[in-house]
Amino acid sequence: MRVIRAVATLHAGRAAAVRQVRSVSLGACRWTGFQLESRRLFSRSSYLRNANMSAAEIALKQAKELAASAQNPEAAASRMTPAEAKRLARVRNIGIAAHIDSGKTTVTERILFYTGRVKAIHEVRGRDGVGAKMDSMELERERGITIQSAATFADWKKKEKGVEETYHINLIDTPGHIDFTIEVERAMRVLDGAVMVLCAVSGVQSQTITVDRQMKRYNVPRISFVNKMDRMGANPWKAVEQINTKLKILAAAIQVPLGSEKELEGVVDLIDMKCIRNDGQRGVNLKISKEIPAEIKELCEQKRQELIEKLADVDDEIAEMFLEEQTPTPEQIKAAIRRATIACKFTPVLMGSAIADKGVQPMLDAVCDYLPNPNDTDNLALDRSKGEQPVKLVPYNSLPFVGLAFKLEENPYGQLTYMRVYQGSLKKGAYLYNARGNKKVRIPRIVRMHSNEMEDVNEIGAGEICAVFGVDCASGDTFTDGGLPYSLSSMYVPDAVMSLSIKPKRSSDADAFSKAMNRFMREDPTFRLHVDEESEETIISGMGELHLEIYVERLRREYKVECETGQPRVSYRETITQKAEFDYLLKRQSGGPGDYARVMGWIEPNPNGGEDNYFESRVVGGTIPDKYVSACQKGFQEACIKGPLLGHKVIGSSMVITDGATHVTDSSDYAFNLAAQMAFGKAFDAAGGQVLEPLMKTTISAPAEFQGNILMLMNKRGTIVDTEVGADEFTMVADCSLNAMFGFSTHLRAATQGKGEFSMEFSHYAPAPPHLQKELVQKYQKELEAKRTK
Repeated sequence: MRVIRAVATLHAGRAAAVRQVRSVSLGACRWTGFQLESRRLFSRSSYLRNANMSAAEIALKQAKELAASAQNPEAAASRMTPAEAKRLARVRNIGIAAHIDSGKTTVTERILFYTGRVKAIHEVRGRDGVGAKMDSMELERERGITIQSAATFADWKKKEKGVEETYHINLIDTPGHIDFTIEVERAMRVLDGAVMVLCAVSGVQSQTITVDRQMKRYNVPRISFVNKMDRMGANPWKAVEQINTKLKILAAAIQVPLGSEKELEGVVDLIDMKCIRNDGQRGVNLKISKEIPAEIKELCEQKRQELIEKLADVDDEIAEMFLEEQTPTPEQIKAAIRRATIACKFTPVLMGSAIADKGVQPMLDAVCDYLPNPNDTDNLALDRSKGEQPVKLVPYNSLPFVGLAFKLEENPYGQLTYMRVYQGSLKKGAYLYNARGNKKVRIPRIVRMHSNEMEDVNEIGAGEICAVFGVDCASGDTFTDGGLPYSLSSMYVPDAVMSLSIKPKRSSDADAFSKAMNRFMREDPTFRLHVDEESEETIISGMGELHLEIYVERLRREYKVECETGQPRVSYRETITQKAEFDYLLKRQSGGPGDYARVMGWIEPNPNGGEDNYFESRVVGGTIPDKYVSACQKGFQEACIKGPLLGHKVIGSSMVITDGATHVTDSSDYAFNLAAQMAFGKAFDAAGGQVLEPLMKTTISAPAEFQGNILMLMNKRGTIVDTEVGADEFTMVADCSLNAMFGFSTHLRAATQGKGEFSMEFSHYAPAPPHLQKELVQKYQKELEAKRTK
């Protein structure tokens, strides 16, 4: 009887389960599939397992399993409607990145003009009183540099097989200066592809290498655009060769210039073997012909063959045709370039001059042809419920929402949060959950950004970039609809290398100063602020002299706060060079319980190498109980935060405790913590304590005529690592002490008549010269003495 009742209950539960599942909404799944799935799930082997479950529990379990299977990437992709697949295929999320002054913003201005987003072209330095659209900040227009990355969107109409297709391009124009590298970093984190702009005269420069490294860090495919082809000395083939050799990525030209320097007319497309000339006002009209000028026909055939050979190295289909001595069709070449570019194995190189309005439209066609759409890239989230197991996100509107807040900006209307939608759609008024803290937030307003202008929208689809108001979050936060335990990995944030003491001139400006600092820190993860406990100074830290200078200027302009700044503080480090033993006894009595702790052992450079500090206990016989050993470890870590020589962080040291002694009543965690700190400080000198200074990899570019002047400047400041002399300019790479580089920009401008430029990025720490070390230690001791006598 019990068996009969159990089977009857199971049948009733099964029927209820099917009825319950019918009420679950899972996008485009058909109910017949659900019922088939339910029959499969309730196999004979599961009867005994589910015998004690109620009908409601069975239904709930089944619904969860079906929901999980429906949400898996493969199932979602297979259910994608043709209309949704076509929408995604026409979306491009791209960035424009390059070395400083390669023409990124000028290229972006032409893209906006040719796509109809702006009605007139304005130049970068704002000589016409307007300035480039993407340089909306007054400081950017004055200095002629991009400081903040700016987002926009445009529609590009492209003919494919005789039919005009519209591509939707979300575009981010990034800064070129190393001081604003975080702007490039966070753009690369969320983009699907990029256009790497190179100068036809200078080729691959220092910041081009940094940008290349950022693209590789986030697996961002790129096409390369050799700009400034109208300049004297332009040599696109040198740029192509340097992409291959310096950036270590296979590259080949897919165009040959028509004319050179001031005679530049357009380009020859090597895939279709046709000439593309720009004509009319601002080069709006394209004249396309099959007749290639006789003087460059042989060069075009040679470069086309080179292109096929390079593709054969990275694409199996072209390799087979190459071995069988077949000539691939234009369609096969385009397909191979797209496959190899998306796989980050190859970059097609295009040519033109943005300032002369040449070659920009073919570059836009290449963006559509060769860069990936959101569905072509593997965007991964971490599933927190499964030990942060990677899971693929599918840019499908019907799936649960997953998005990343990658940039924050203060606005008169509140905080503006730039967001990349990876999965699902975002609707105005929707509720989202911040994965950090699981806080529920409402989205009151969604906008598309066009530089500093906004366009309100009610809904944003998967794979798009937008901005939202009214969301309190941090840069790098993941947002979901609350149903998925997903989080996205954040971007890489480099360490600050330069500090500056700052204070407002008027005490009445304290509130505005505080408000500005909070805003700057929220917007820029590389801008940091802390109050030095000893000097009680407010210290701001950043990526370089220009970085901090810009923020001080913004304080003055945007918040009307005049500030006094002190000599920038360099982030020195301290370390030890040899082994030194210690036997330290802390014994203090001041009425009531005293402090007693004895520690013995040694300190030495970290045996594993590197900059980490290492603590080890080799205490035997319980002479120091375990709880006091952990207090010793904390004391060592605290001692490493402020070293004995300069009060800077200690790196690369190791402390080993071997023995000690305790007192029945006077020993405590505090006593052993303090004893470990004092023992470390006492043994530091005997261990060959020394100051390490940051060395910066400094790259200087200037016209060749100033080579002698720059050599004289650098002899006093660092070690020259490499020099490359070109036809018109030369590039020098040197490892320089950061301390010696303050004010270098002024000296460089004077030595090169304002024509030289340089960039710095942190290289490594190295021992400071003995005279500087002595000077720094004496200065630190005087500061301590002054504080004691106050």
